[in-house]
Amino acid sequence: MWPFTWAVSFILSTFHGLLSAIGLPSESGWNWVLSIVLLVLVIRIILIPLFVKQIKSQRGMQVVQPEVQKLQAKYKGKKDAVSRQQMAQEQQALFKKHNVNPFMTCLPLLAQMPIFFALFWMLNRMREEQNQQQGYGALSAEEVQSFDGSSIFGVSMSDMFLPSFSADPTRWDVVLLTSVMIVTMVATQFFTQKQLMSKNMSEAALTGQFAQTQKMMLYLLPLVFVVGGVNFPVGVLVYWTATNFWTMGQQWWVIRNNPTPGSQAEKELNLRRAARGLPPFNETPKPVEQPKPTGKHLGQTSQPAKKKKRKK
Repeated sequence: MWPFTWAVSFILSTFHGLLSAIGLPSESGWNWVLSIVLLVLVIRIILIPLFVKQIKSQRGMQVVQPEVQKLQAKYKGKKDAVSRQQMAQEQQALFKKHNVNPFMTCLPLLAQMPIFFALFWMLNRMREEQNQQQGYGALSAEEVQSFDGSSIFGVSMSDMFLPSFSADPTRWDVVLLTSVMIVTMVATQFFTQKQLMSKNMSEAALTGQFAQTQKMMLYLLPLVFVVGGVNFPVGVLVYWTATNFWTMGQQWWVIRNNPTPGSQAEKELNLRRAARGLPPFNETPKPVEQPKPTGKHLGQTSQPAKKKKRKK
């Protein structure tokens, strides 16, 4: 994790210095919160090519769903190893034919994991005396002390829900702030997945195993964030809440302007385009047919009049 930890600390140090230079107090917790948000922007901009591949793969998975369902019906009830192997081979051939990679549908999320764990790892070591004296990663000793000593609403960047709730006395300021952030993080995650299923999936994709997987993710991912969120430091909650807002907005723009063919979002887009007098989305305009010659003689108008020769 060291290369990722150093990269995360370098980006935070850079933004913290820039924000301090434009007048935001270097010891302020809001300086570090904005630095984390800007870290999210950098990471998500870098991941835009992966997001494009994810969108293409998700649409490809929806396109092949009718054929996948036929394949599942073909091998229904066959539990022997040979049938399972043949089904897997035919399914892989189907994905290859349509240039679909199921792994790509979750690649942006997986690509963020090293950054997430690096930030989590770094925040858990900010209070160690050795790091406060020598610095950590690209952060100087002064920056480590500033980060560890900073707070928002009286809550430190390294505070967590569960230890604060179990403390004697209970730190209700930490519990309240982290609870609001966990609820926001879970709500944005749920809305993003719900938006995808209700707006940007074709009718064929709303049935079968792919749809079941999407429904499972709709409820499983928020549950994972609830269980994990109570053990996330405030700085990590800021990071994940900000990245959820980015994902939600990015997906909303794609669904609104470049929906999946056959989805509810495409129908809504076509209604908006029709109201503006535009052709349906993804419809190739028909070429304008040129009038065919009839062969009818039009008299003097059919050919340019010739000049009469002068008589000598």
